[in-house]
Amino acid sequence: MTLLRSHLSGTWQTGSGEGRPLYDAVTGEEVARVSAEGLDLGAALAHGRRNGGPALRELTFHQRAALLKALGGHLREHREELYAVSARTGATLGDSTFDIDGGIGVLLAYASKAKRELPNDTVFVEGAVEPLSRGGSFLGQHVLTPRHGVAVQVNAFNFPVWGPLEKLAPAFLAGVPTLIKPASPTAFLTARLVELIVDSGLLPDGAVQFVAGSLGDCFDHLTGQDLVSFTGSASTAQTLRSHPGIVRNSVRFSAEADSLNLAALGPDATPGTEEFDLFVKALTTEMTVKAGQKCTAIRRAFVPRAHVDAVVEAVTARLARVVVGAPGAEGVRMGALASLDQREEVRRSVKALRDAGRIVFGDPDHVEVTGADADRGAFVSPLLLVGDPDRAEPHEVEAFGPVSTVLPYDTPAQLIDYAARGRGSLAGSVVSADPGFVREVVLGIAPFHGRVHVLNARDAGESTGHGSPLPQLVHGGPGRAGGGEEMGGVRGVFHHMQRTAVQADPDSLAAITGRWVTGAQRHTTDVHPFRRHLEELRPGDCLVAGPRRVTREDVEHFAEFTGDTFYAHMDEAAAAANPLFGQRVAHGYLVVSLAAGLFVDPDPGPVLANFGVDGLRFLTPVRFDDELTVTLTCKQLTPRESAGYGEVRWDADVTRQDGESVARYDVLTLVAKKDA
Repeated sequence: MTLLRSHLSGTWQTGSGEGRPLYDAVTGEEVARVSAEGLDLGAALAHGRRNGGPALRELTFHQRAALLKALGGHLREHREELYAVSARTGATLGDSTFDIDGGIGVLLAYASKAKRELPNDTVFVEGAVEPLSRGGSFLGQHVLTPRHGVAVQVNAFNFPVWGPLEKLAPAFLAGVPTLIKPASPTAFLTARLVELIVDSGLLPDGAVQFVAGSLGDCFDHLTGQDLVSFTGSASTAQTLRSHPGIVRNSVRFSAEADSLNLAALGPDATPGTEEFDLFVKALTTEMTVKAGQKCTAIRRAFVPRAHVDAVVEAVTARLARVVVGAPGAEGVRMGALASLDQREEVRRSVKALRDAGRIVFGDPDHVEVTGADADRGAFVSPLLLVGDPDRAEPHEVEAFGPVSTVLPYDTPAQLIDYAARGRGSLAGSVVSADPGFVREVVLGIAPFHGRVHVLNARDAGESTGHGSPLPQLVHGGPGRAGGGEEMGGVRGVFHHMQRTAVQADPDSLAAITGRWVTGAQRHTTDVHPFRRHLEELRPGDCLVAGPRRVTREDVEHFAEFTGDTFYAHMDEAAAAANPLFGQRVAHGYLVVSLAAGLFVDPDPGPVLANFGVDGLRFLTPVRFDDELTVTLTCKQLTPRESAGYGEVRWDADVTRQDGESVARYDVLTLVAKKDA
């Protein structure tokens, strides 16, 4: 059989030797072989650092996002051929869309978030400027820059497309190249994925590399700039985490490992309620999607003791309708496990779980199969158990297949205690419409979970379900779940970057960050900043306008016009009794409105719109006859790659006649490009 090719150092390469055979999970036929023997992974890491890293770092966050979006579109055009290959892993079409479309969706979601939440720049400025001196000449600022290494991802067999893509997206956006190492049983699907990525020609050389087979001595070549992201068993995670190369160089290591995820039915969700039905449906779905081979699948189903029999009856009725067999066969809802070895592992785990309970549905050794040979394919029946929650096995043994155990509980406190015995999980669901129960349980189990999903009649119609990690949220969990955090929106991007505290004078800090900061030089000219196109503006461009005297008549007119007759503006006696004012004062929003009247240029020009105000603070009361001056300074420029305009952030400082600031805020405008 043909050896799968690896893509390393810019070329397709094939390992030596006979390689390890990979099998069709449905038919048992050999599909391909994998071998990385003789491949130079040290050179591949060097290639990523030398070629991929610099090419990515030259791009802004928005430019990287545009490439991710284009890649997502390209892969979407080739979904059908990925589905066809996916069927050989034992996945049904529904399973395949979960994996393939889910992975593509992660690329697109990250591309969208980057456009909204990251600057069109190569550096991310985090948080506010920290004043470090009384006079303002010494400031601090945290900045994030891409690490000069490679993100090595070691993936599990159950999601051969989604797994690589959910790790690739945040690393790519951060400007860090990736080396993909798939789990061997389903590596033939990941290999086809990478072929599509490489053939697209969209990504810079060295941005994505791929090894089919063992990582060999790869970890010996890691540096302190590299990262490792692992998905798999807790025992393997422990072995990798303690590798001398990782320990010696303090390599940033993230793991997603074992997880005895739970679903808890609330006492209010009695048989006949919508919540009861939602619980039963969710449990059945999580047992059968991907044949239960999901890191987020429900392994422990906690049920009020009085409702155990009703839950078992309802779940077994649904499971009895699940047809197991070849993915393409009519009526099949659950396919095969990824391999015969995985089937044997599930059977061993179920044997251990039976020591603490009993099987109420299914037979681990026999299953009726449609469209395939049950002995040659890696098929297993869905298996539902009822267990003793005071025994250790339900909280320690994970059967990575279509297996779940119903466990009774009596009180919320007892439920929380049982949940903690899992020693850390990726996801938990609380199915209840009782806010008090939900609050107690969610906050009680949160320290032991990376994600908690509350399900009831109100959110069921739009809920993405228990087992669906979302790119906007953290995917990971504490303790035995690995302690890592994958994705999580821009948090996942920042994981691949170095946070550095920069201490400097205002001008130096402005030069480093590309944005004006208080104390840095301003530039005033005869041309109003609002008359300049995006390309003509620079951070520090400034307009000083005013003064404008605030009168009693202004305040009273504003109150009548807006209906804001708050006593501090209109009632002399009440305002005098207020310890903050001592007399009537102007409305804060009147101050902002008057400031706008001072700095706005009224004629048509490059400024297309004002789309918001950030960080508005009223600092000092404005009294009758105070005179206001506004200093408007260009603070940050964010061009939009695919539009004829960009965003400009302006610092607005409104002061009174004694120079004291009465209001500070950022004005956000859309400004046209000159050649648009």
